[in-house]
Amino acid sequence: MNKIKIATVGLCAAAVVSCGNNTGNGALIGAGGGAVLGAIIGKIAGNTAVGAAIGATVGTGAGALIGKHMDKVKAEAQAELDKAKVEEVTDANGLKAVKITFDSGILFQSSQSYLNSTSKANLNKLADLMKKYSTCSVDVYGHTDNQGFKNSTAEQSAQKNKALSQQRAQSVVDYMQGKGVAANQFKNVVGKGDTEPVASNDTPAGMQQNRRVEIYMYASQEMVNEANNGTLN
Repeated sequence: MNKIKIATVGLCAAAVVSCGNNTGNGALIGAGGGAVLGAIIGKIAGNTAVGAAIGATVGTGAGALIGKHMDKVKAEAQAELDKAKVEEVTDANGLKAVKITFDSGILFQSSQSYLNSTSKANLNKLADLMKKYSTCSVDVYGHTDNQGFKNSTAEQSAQKNKALSQQRAQSVVDYMQGKGVAANQFKNVVGKGDTEPVASNDTPAGMQQNRRVEIYMYASQEMVNEANNGTLN
C-alpha cells in the first residue's frame, strides 16, 4: 500500500474549504492527495483548512476509511441538529472534516455570552455526537459582526467584539464538557471577533450571518492510527 507523507501545514483558523458536492464515497481527495492538494483546493476556494498537520503518514486506504467515518458524522449531525448548518470541509491534512455552524442568535441573547434556554436541546444532541465520535478532534470559533459599542472607538469596539466571541466559544465548550465531552477532545477555542465575515456587514441579513459559532470535527492522531491499522469503523 502506497504511503504519502503529510506535509507540514501551519494551524489555520475558522474558515475551511467547503467541498460542495458530497459524493458519499468516503475519500475527500482520492484518499491520497494529502495536505498539498487540500491546500490548493482551499486556495482556489478562497478558504483555509482547519486543524494542524499531524505529522504522520496516511495510507490510501486509511484516507478512505477516515472519509467514510466523517461521512457518518456529517449524516448524523444533519439528522439531529435542526438549528445548525452542517457542511463537509477539509482539514489541514487534506482529509474530510465536518463544519457545524450555529447562528449566534440561536445560542445567545444579543451582546451576551451565556447560553439561552432554547439552545440547549441542540447542544445536547451535539454533545452526544461528540461523545459517540470521540476520536474526532474539535475546534470551536466564535464570530461577531462589526457593530460598534456605545461610547467606544472603532478599535475598542473591535476588541470588545473579539472578547465577546471568545466568551461565546468558551461557553459552548464549557456546556459540552458539562455534558460529558472530554476536555482533551477540544484542541482550539478561539474568538475571532469581526475579522472573518462571511457576508457584508452593510445589511442586517449580512450581519446576522456574521454572528455565528463554528464547530469543526476532524481526524485526530488516534483516528489516523486506527485508520492505518484498518480498525476504524
